[in-house]
Amino acid sequence: MQFLFQLYLPIGAAVLAGALLSYVLGLPILQRGFRRPLHLQLPAFLGRFLFLIGVPISIISFLHRADLSGGVLLAPLVAWGAIFLALLCSRFWINPQVQAWPRPAQGTFALASMLGNTGYIGFPVILLLPQLGPDYFGWALFYDVLGTLLGAYVLGVILASQFGEARTGGDRGSTQQRWLRNLTELVKNPTILAFGLGLALRSVTFPPLLDQGLKGFAWSMVMLSLALMGMRLQQLRSWGKLAPAIAAVSIRMLLIPLVVGVALTAIGMSGPPRLVMVLQAGMPSAFATLVLAETYALDRDLAVTCVGVSSACLLLTLPIWMWGFCTW
Repeated sequence: MQFLFQLYLPIGAAVLAGALLSYVLGLPILQRGFRRPLHLQLPAFLGRFLFLIGVPISIISFLHRADLSGGVLLAPLVAWGAIFLALLCSRFWINPQVQAWPRPAQGTFALASMLGNTGYIGFPVILLLPQLGPDYFGWALFYDVLGTLLGAYVLGVILASQFGEARTGGDRGSTQQRWLRNLTELVKNPTILAFGLGLALRSVTFPPLLDQGLKGFAWSMVMLSLALMGMRLQQLRSWGKLAPAIAAVSIRMLLIPLVVGVALTAIGMSGPPRLVMVLQAGMPSAFATLVLAETYALDRDLAVTCVGVSSACLLLTLPIWMWGFCTW
């Protein structure tokens, strides 16, 4: 399993570097003279930079090299199938004891089961695996943009608004305003725009200097996104509600990728595209779960625990899917 070492070394180094930097910046001696703590300012700045510039440019660069043949449009269909299956499984888990589950907790549980971090974690994993790499980035990108991203902004918002109304007391007008705001954000999302621009530029030959510059920038953004993940994980404080979190993570990272892998094998699919979709289906719970939980007054503590537990479990689940579906 030398390839796992090749994968874990850069991922672990970047995540640990981010966590260590966040810890150091949080020391009291470094807080003097700043209105807002440095360890909170830096992740906010990096997150904004990656969202507006880093990730979009990386998408254009990697998409320019990616192989989009071989039925890549199957990826978003698999993503939506995985999302609906996770939603169904979450309801099956909750229904026998539904009276014991507050509605905000039910909403968070469903979102944590459905939405995976197929961008900030999924992209680096696919790109850094020697068996996959940039050649199969298109599959991961289509899975994320047309699957997870749309799922979060459409189905995720529907669920969050339904299960969060009990606590927010939101009226019809405010619900409509939130819907309009989320749809506007989706259309203006830099990832969506970069996806369209990247597809349009695939037939354009970049000058060698520009091509190499974009490639270097894109790979540096991969590592920066992992460092940002380390910073955010270091700052997670609430680790309560472990039992429901473990259940949601089991659906998210064990059941769903297993079903996806078996189903794809049953229809005759194999090789790298199958592995990409299995890995994307088994990514940790997305930070979008936290955003939706805060926006719609869901169970934030459960969302934080799901994100933390699932991120820690990734190093344990990756070898399972590599062993089961890396068959070429």
